[in-house]
Amino acid sequence: MPVPRIYVDESHLGRHVTGLERITLELFSAEALAPLPVESIRAAGLAGMIAAQTMTLPMRLLANRRALALCPGFPPSQPLTLFGDRVIPYVHDSFLLTRPQDLNWRARAYMAPAFAFALKRLPWLLVNSETTRADIARFARPDAEITLYRPQIRDIFGISHLAAERPTPYASETLRLIAIGTVEPRKDLAAAAAIVAALNAAGRPAHLDIVGRFGWGEEIETLKRAPNVTLHGYLEPDLVRERIAGAHMMISTSKDEGLGLTLLEVQHGGLDVVATDMPVFREVLGASGLLVDPARPADAAAAILARLATPDALKDAARLALANVARWNETAGRDRATLVDRLSRRLSERG
Repeated sequence: MPVPRIYVDESHLGRHVTGLERITLELFSAEALAPLPVESIRAAGLAGMIAAQTMTLPMRLLANRRALALCPGFPPSQPLTLFGDRVIPYVHDSFLLTRPQDLNWRARAYMAPAFAFALKRLPWLLVNSETTRADIARFARPDAEITLYRPQIRDIFGISHLAAERPTPYASETLRLIAIGTVEPRKDLAAAAAIVAALNAAGRPAHLDIVGRFGWGEEIETLKRAPNVTLHGYLEPDLVRERIAGAHMMISTSKDEGLGLTLLEVQHGGLDVVATDMPVFREVLGASGLLVDPARPADAAAAILARLATPDALKDAARLALANVARWNETAGRDRATLVDRLSRRLSERG
């Protein structure tokens, strides 16, 4: 008789390691879910990924009726969703359904239909934040259980030693802001560039460094032409560390997020965060960070300048950043223990 097993869909891995890939590796690996019996399903290339999601995983569940499938990256394929309560997706956000105008053709053709199909049918969903849980409830089946599984935030960039070295820059010194993430419409990095332009117009020299792979949309060409903006593309963690070390603040002007993983990751280095004033960033940042309206760049620039008005502003911000990471990780640790116990009981119920 087949033994109970949890198959984890890792078929989307193999690209650059960005937020989606980090979540899969750190929350759904055999180590993260120990002592549960976890087996990863991987693939090569786009065709291999689709084959794994539409054929390999369904065949594994068909062959082993005591097995479950976890889908922490892409939504479960429609054939996989037909296995009902044996399939458990991890939902990062709702933008596949709420922001079709910001999707590339692959997401519109493959991911969005699969996502909608799964939400209408699956009884158990995992989510990364309270904000995502409330958002996804609008699309899920009425009796769906939506469980929090927040990620533990590690110092992936190796920047913890920088937390004690956050002096506030002199008024004549160029204020360096860094944005980290894929360059695509939802991130609205043009708004970050506009805030930097407003800082310069107000007499404060400022520069924006954008670190992240080039995605889709027309914003890339706009940013290339913007003054006081440097597009670095995707960088390995050691090079990102150098950019963070040279930055005074991180800025995120996203229109929509399910979590905002990088906001927490840079706080290991005591970096102050300027972010869009929206529910998920309030949840993530707690008492730390500075929330602004990216649609009002002059007001956002004025708020940044006011924040820097005191000599110890960034040292105080570093203290709040470290306390916030500790707060978040404490709740994430409880989430993990609860999930492992729940999955263990689910496997026991299957024999």
